[in-house]
Amino acid sequence: MQRQESKAAKLIKTRMRAGVWEGVLIGAGDAPEIHVWHLGEPIAGATLTAMEGGNWALQVPIPVETLCDGVQTFLIFDAASDEKLGHFALVSGDALEDDIRAEVDLLRAELDMLKRTFRQHCLSATV
Repeated sequence: MQRQESKAAKLIKTRMRAGVWEGVLIGAGDAPEIHVWHLGEPIAGATLTAMEGGNWALQVPIPVETLCDGVQTFLIFDAASDEKLGHFALVSGDALEDDIRAEVDLLRAELDMLKRTFRQHCLSATV
């Protein structure tokens, strides 16, 4: 079965603190059974707590063994319908530093190219 993104419930991130990702599940009705996946493996320990207004507070503890260089993506699903409720990603390590430096270098090069082109355009328009 192919997983689909849920249209009924909406998951909003509130924060990440002390190794726990937190969010609010809006419009889910009764408490859904939540499954969290990382690299095709289930992550245990996700909890839902009822809030006022029929919303649910979701807490997902991040296992230490999932923390490593690069981007780690966690997928959150409603187990009964197999619908994707949301996802979150953690980015860390040396790979991040290299990625950011490469992006900044690329942005600088593109900005320099735009400045040169704009100056040439201005010079040719005034002649």
